[in-house]
Amino acid sequence: MNTPPHKPTKSTSATSSNPESLNSDIAPSEDPASAIIDVPAVEVPELTPEEQSDRLHLERRVERAFFEAGKALAELRDRRLYRSTHKTFEEYCRDRFGHSRQKSNYLIAASQVYENLTTICCQNSEVEDLTTNGTQILPTSEGQVRPMTKLESQQQWEVWQTAVEEAGGKVPTGRVVKNAVQRIMERTKIPNTYQVGEVCQILVKDNPDLRGKAGCWAIVAQVNDFSCTVKTWNGEVIVGVQHLRSFNYLPQECQQMQEVCDRIRGLRESENLEEAGRAVLKYLGEMKRPYLTAFEQELLSFLEANVHRKDD
Repeated sequence: MNTPPHKPTKSTSATSSNPESLNSDIAPSEDPASAIIDVPAVEVPELTPEEQSDRLHLERRVERAFFEAGKALAELRDRRLYRSTHKTFEEYCRDRFGHSRQKSNYLIAASQVYENLTTICCQNSEVEDLTTNGTQILPTSEGQVRPMTKLESQQQWEVWQTAVEEAGGKVPTGRVVKNAVQRIMERTKIPNTYQVGEVCQILVKDNPDLRGKAGCWAIVAQVNDFSCTVKTWNGEVIVGVQHLRSFNYLPQECQQMQEVCDRIRGLRESENLEEAGRAVLKYLGEMKRPYLTAFEQELLSFLEANVHRKDD
């Protein structure tokens, strides 16, 4: 009978053969699970004055990135330095930088706001160069200053200081700045003159929250101090008065449009409405005019009859 082969034995290191060597840094304890290991502390050296200055300088360069881009784009546009290769500034921006003219305009406007803030700050603090002033909080992106582009210089400064304070002394987000701008505008605008039931057109302008509703009709459901809650074909939204324009309809015409709105919203809530029908409602609700043609009225009536028949 052949003797079965023996399994090779694992080699054991010198350290593993001596348990005491493994626990040499562990304080004696009855319970190994609660052993205390001594770890030497690593001292992190403080920045030298020169390193602190370099850090601040580099941070300011990062903050000024969008400002430098905006200033450069403004000079490229104003001097028409793109004319040897492109007919328009829009084509040049798209081909060279991969973004639209609107994006370039945002950067240009933001750089002007940044310059206004730094100018006023220098006047207030008597500091000639803000790149060496670590106490002043400045914008770090175009989106943070975009809401302020329509304000006067002093208002921009007031809004920014308010936003920084609300952010706890840190760089505020674009939404925090936008809220501060809204309060400034509310203080300077005339009282709300819209009335419940009035038919208006939504003006998007620079309000991304209204994207997709540009030019659409809406009906005032509630009048606030400086905004209105309006009903659209697919819900309600609060819109500042600066983003509304009245169609100046007669009361009877406003009532007719209110009925159309209610009919569309009623159909949207039906589970028996097919996708084609929802597409028709979307078309009717996003029209740039506050009335229906005779054919559109027939379409709406047909959808109602079809849904009601299925409900029964």
